[in-house]
Amino acid sequence: MQKHRIYSMSFASVYPHYVAKAEKKGRKKAEVDDIICWLTGYDHQGLNAQIKNNTDFETFFAEAPQLNPARALIKGVVCGVRVEDVEEPLMREIRYLDKLIDELAKGKAMEKILRQ
Repeated sequence: MQKHRIYSMSFASVYPHYVAKAEKKGRKKAEVDDIICWLTGYDHQGLNAQIKNNTDFETFFAEAPQLNPARALIKGVVCGVRVEDVEEPLMREIRYLDKLIDELAKGKAMEKILRQ
């Protein structure tokens, strides 16, 4: 089975789109970073290193220090796909991230986004 093309895409090439989506709705880059760190376990320095190194999505998630166990609480639809129904593990992680950024852009409180 052929891998989805997003797996080999650089996380750094998509990251500015996450930030732009959030900022367009009045949210901050720091909130995007906090969400990514919460989901993956990267600290801000580690996240910046992954961006600087042009790490692809597959490696970005494979090297994540500690995927947050609460991510299983992320439910809903993003890009017409129900995230909890995505069977392929890496694609599910990417969809979790997409869903969290969508929630941020829709004005949801950080406490709710981070499932606290």
